[in-house]
Amino acid sequence: MKRLRIEHITGYTYDGDVTASYNEARMLPVSTNNQFVLSSHLDIEPSSAAVNNYVDYFGTRVASFDVLAPHTELRITARSLVEVRPRALELSDISWDRLAKDAARSVETVEMTEQSARTDPHPEVVEIARSIASQHETPAAAAHAIATAVGEAVEYRPGSSGVHTTASDAWEARRGVCQDIAHITLGALRSVGIPARYASGYLHPKRNAEIGIAVDGESHAWIEWFTGDWQGFDPTNGDEIGDRHVLVGRGRDYNDVPPLRGVYGGPFKGHLNVKVTITREA
Repeated sequence: MKRLRIEHITGYTYDGDVTASYNEARMLPVSTNNQFVLSSHLDIEPSSAAVNNYVDYFGTRVASFDVLAPHTELRITARSLVEVRPRALELSDISWDRLAKDAARSVETVEMTEQSARTDPHPEVVEIARSIASQHETPAAAAHAIATAVGEAVEYRPGSSGVHTTASDAWEARRGVCQDIAHITLGALRSVGIPARYASGYLHPKRNAEIGIAVDGESHAWIEWFTGDWQGFDPTNGDEIGDRHVLVGRGRDYNDVPPLRGVYGGPFKGHLNVKVTITREA
């Protein structure tokens, strides 16, 4: 178990006064069976912002806020202290036939079998996923093999893609960021009938982090598949979900869990700056 302190700062600066902005932030972790949020808080500047906190359809904490006075800068700082336990990967022995029946019984799983514009897989990915699935008697073993294969085939390269890059685009380039690798994996799993969902949060970059040392962290994405129950896996790193992963939210793809989404009024261009700092405290 690790205790992690996370500071996530997102800032927008504008070339002049904007008249108003309307925003949603998904930056605060949730408590689950494997992580417990000891404290969390969102600071918004200008401080005149009117904030409405709620939990969305997928169980993610959301802060919806408006800044209605003219401003040249917007700054959102999320501070959290979380205890995280490893989530050991357990491959169930549920059969393909049983999975098909179980997945059709719940909205939670049915909606995670449909492709989105972001996850719609490249034909090559579909062929690879079907080939791997045909070699495994259980969907759990197939899911693990498919996620591992995608992670090995796609190079992780920061800055190589944009927020609107699709799974098919990233596959053709054979490179992308964690968001892209997660989308490719989701498309592959769904193409063989395995419900799969997008997970968003934070990752401490060091396995054996020193206590009390603040390091540059990052927002991170991984996936979860359903084969009788939900299991998580990090295809970007080819690893189980451990005590370095802090969950913020889940959804069908990135569109359901962006850290910040908003619009503003005014003719001026906005400039984004993001910084994540993670400190292991225990």
